[in-house]
Amino acid sequence: MDTTSPTAPSPTLSQTMRRIGRLAAPYFLRSEERWKALGMLLAVVALNLGTVYMLVLNNQWYARFYDALQEKNQTVFWREIIVFCEIAAAYIVMAILKFYLTQLLQLRWRAWMTRHYLQRWMADNTFYRLELARYSRQLHAPPDNPDQRIQEDMQLFTDYTMALSMGLLNAVVTLVSFVGILWTLSGTFSFTLGGHDFSIAGSMVWLALAYCIAGTVITHYIGRPLIGLNFMQQRYEADFRHHLVRVREYSEAIALDHGDAVEHRQLGRRFGAVLGNYLSLIRKQKNLVAFTASFSQASVIFAFIVQAPRFFSGAIELGQMMQINSAFGRVQDALSWFVDNYDRVAVWRATADRLTSFEAAMQAHARDTGALQRVPAEGSPPSLQASDLSIALPDGTPLLEGASLAVRPGDTVLLQGPSGSGKSTLFRTLAGIWPFARGRAQVPADAMFIPQRPYVPDGPLRDALAYPEPAERYGDAELQQALRDALLPALAERLDESDAWSQKLSGGEQQRLAIARVLLKKPAWLFADEATSALDPTAEHSLYQRMAAQTMAAGGAMVSIAHRASVGEHHAQRWTLVPESDGAPARFRMAQGQG
Repeated sequence: MDTTSPTAPSPTLSQTMRRIGRLAAPYFLRSEERWKALGMLLAVVALNLGTVYMLVLNNQWYARFYDALQEKNQTVFWREIIVFCEIAAAYIVMAILKFYLTQLLQLRWRAWMTRHYLQRWMADNTFYRLELARYSRQLHAPPDNPDQRIQEDMQLFTDYTMALSMGLLNAVVTLVSFVGILWTLSGTFSFTLGGHDFSIAGSMVWLALAYCIAGTVITHYIGRPLIGLNFMQQRYEADFRHHLVRVREYSEAIALDHGDAVEHRQLGRRFGAVLGNYLSLIRKQKNLVAFTASFSQASVIFAFIVQAPRFFSGAIELGQMMQINSAFGRVQDALSWFVDNYDRVAVWRATADRLTSFEAAMQAHARDTGALQRVPAEGSPPSLQASDLSIALPDGTPLLEGASLAVRPGDTVLLQGPSGSGKSTLFRTLAGIWPFARGRAQVPADAMFIPQRPYVPDGPLRDALAYPEPAERYGDAELQQALRDALLPALAERLDESDAWSQKLSGGEQQRLAIARVLLKKPAWLFADEATSALDPTAEHSLYQRMAAQTMAAGGAMVSIAHRASVGEHHAQRWTLVPESDGAPARFRMAQGQG
């Protein structure tokens, strides 16, 4: 269960802060950039303190300036104008430096977090295992839309963490700086109640505190639903974007199936969820804005109303009244930080919850390495050996139990069996990417696996051909010859052409491009999973001859999965996966001879 989902119990403030601390600590305390990051953070803190000090000087300036206006003292008036310009200039310089260093620190922090999480997400096929976990009862519940968490949530987290933490620091320092000023200026409030005289020192401070406590409690009550709604909004937006990408990727198949109406309904349903949740978010935000705007506007005249009797009685001058109003505004702003930033705190907390669940899922999968012992094959030349091999589906359904197999150099093996019997899953297990397997497997290091639907990256054709190795490792002549040998002569002169090749090339051309990789890299051991299913018989025969000849020349072996009988003529052995009739795991039946 995803403990950070909106349906889970809401974490306490201390739990939330611990989560945020665990997300922030690696960069500021353990990364290779920690000293530079801490230095920049201290500089931003110092500039925040400096800007607050400028506000204190500005508050003192208010009293002198408005007293000069009341007394019509032109000399003091112009002197204070010059003082104001000096204070304003210093404040502007500090504000610019604070903005620049804050943005730079956010950028560096986001860059480090993105690199750090990308490295962990891509390491040990974690990205693949997280997707499999959606169908597993054994693995930790996967996070939804990891791409969004890396691309969007990390930006939101770093931006909001810096903005809110510096804003809170600014509020605390402002409160400390101005509460003494307001206490001194507000004097003593005296009143009689029930025949007894009472006096309250620093009355304006207590009024500001009561005003803001009431505002904070009401704001939290009104805005609490925003946390869950923001969490779900990010999820619905990502789901809608993900389905749009799928429609683009499978555009031809959808068009051939005349599935545009179905996909339009699916997109409409997902977008409806986006709009519905956003409408709920708007309603809750409307209530919050209505209160915070009223709260803010009332605070503008609150201090004037309270101090009006003292001013009209002559107890205080205009300058002192303006200074009190300014100090009250600063104290009230500081105490109202939570009120003013509640909606941003809600987004920040939802983002932190999503990143925390992503972090927890990756940690869980890092600990769960599976029970399969996959080691490099020994011997010269090496052989493929597997013993006591058991394989299951993600939901726990067994496919194989206690199987043993061996492939020696020079062997050509065709693996067959009904669809769903576990042929491709066996290949995934031998490749070391299937986490639901146990036993022991020795696989030669110089092995290459070809899936039925190969991955073809966008970009220059030479990069797609050499993938995942850098294209610079091969010369143009080698790349061009591999394409010609794979029956793609028309592509041989287009190595530097960039395109979305997975959309540009047909299914058969993509399979031939994958075979061109084999002919280019010349692996000794080849595992081909329906690698020619989209090819015509003539092309299939020619390419299988070349692949078999290449693996034999390299002292290796070739193992194929295919339903076509014509593939059998290129293999000397046939293995068949035979499902048991009572639903028990499948077993091997091995037959020698020509396919």
